Amino acid sequence: MPVDPLWNSATALHAAAQRRPGALIRIGRRHRCWTLAVLAERIGCSPATVSRLERRTQIADLALVHRAAQEVGVPRHILMASLAPPPATATAATRVTASQRDAEEDPMRRRTLLAAAAAAGPAALLMGLDDALADTPAPHGAGPLERRLAGARALYDQGEHRRLLAAMPGLIADAHHAAGSRRSLDQARLSAVYSLASAVLIKLGSHDRARLTADRARTWAEISGTPLAAAAAARELAIVLRHQGQHGAAQRLMSSATDDLEASGLRTDATTAAYAQMLCTLAYTAARAGRRAEALAMTDEARRAARRLPPVIPQGRLFAISPAAVDLYAVGVHWALGDAGAALDAGRNLRPEHFPTAERRARLGTDMARAWWAWQRPEQTTHALLDAYRASPGEVRDRPAIRHIVTELAERHPRTSGVRELHTAVTQAL
Repeated sequence: MPVDPLWNSATALHAAAQRRPGALIRIGRRHRCWTLAVLAERIGCSPATVSRLERRTQIADLALVHRAAQEVGVPRHILMASLAPPPATATAATRVTASQRDAEEDPMRRRTLLAAAAAAGPAALLMGLDDALADTPAPHGAGPLERRLAGARALYDQGEHRRLLAAMPGLIADAHHAAGSRRSLDQARLSAVYSLASAVLIKLGSHDRARLTADRARTWAEISGTPLAAAAAARELAIVLRHQGQHGAAQRLMSSATDDLEASGLRTDATTAAYAQMLCTLAYTAARAGRRAEALAMTDEARRAARRLPPVIPQGRLFAISPAAVDLYAVGVHWALGDAGAALDAGRNLRPEHFPTAERRARLGTDMARAWWAWQRPEQTTHALLDAYRASPGEVRDRPAIRHIVTELAERHPRTSGVRELHTAVTQAL
């Protein structure tokens, strides 16, 4: 289908080059002689929201941008160009390392710099990530991107959130540089970097930042055309939406992404694993929204899908799901539904050795602790949290909801065995 000459005009191309999707929407709306109210009615929002959408340069709701752009006829390739982050700049790189050559020739020096940055604390690290998100740094070239992305995922799996945050600006820079090749694999890796950023930001409770990185992950996944990258990005965005109280939007997004995976035929273990993982997240999202029957049905379907997977999760798999992992999700689903007894029953046979990563072993402890706490059992809650802390301190120290339980234990049950040890370990590590 030929592109309307409107979108090849200097005004439209300039708006795309300046990364202003809202300006493109305004161009399309005015071309159709629509008022703000007309477009608002067509995409299901208020005229004031459309006005903000057209004026702002920072994207607050990527799904709304896509709906509005489709409604006014913005071509997909032009919209994608307007959503892409700006190219790297040389000045930003000086904030991270002295030179690209130094980083390449002295890996020990780079590791020392990252360790020092991590020691600065989450607030300073989040500021560094903010800088990278606002103005993509110049590439560092500190080793093959695939290996560095695997290393970053390993940090997440170990619960090393601060070290991961310290490494993230450089990883974003190099992933953007690689994506300049226009190869779908490199674009999918850039999406994966942003999905990983969202995952760690969600752990820290930094949901506004996570929303931004999840939106970028979705954009680059769509550009790459890679189904697994699209599923991962949709999942992270849905989790952010859930934390922001937008349960309906999260449910719709996850349902659509899960349907897309199922429609692919699930011909490989990788897509089957993705499908099972998406069902788990969909089940928990439904539980948080109070949809009991749907949540339990999705959990059962996830169990059936996981049974088709090999017992040992292959190293490097994007969606590391197993029957034990589904049972761990069931603990969270029952807890979210307000049934602590069923949550404890779902996790009664789970053991740390069932999980290959420190993050999952610690998650077993924190999820069981939430259920014990809801069951008003402070001693069992404390022991579960101590197990989680020993597996991965970051999973207890860095998650606001879990820290809150530790604080309540110290205030309400200071003489319970293990409470003082737990509280001291968590507070001294902050």
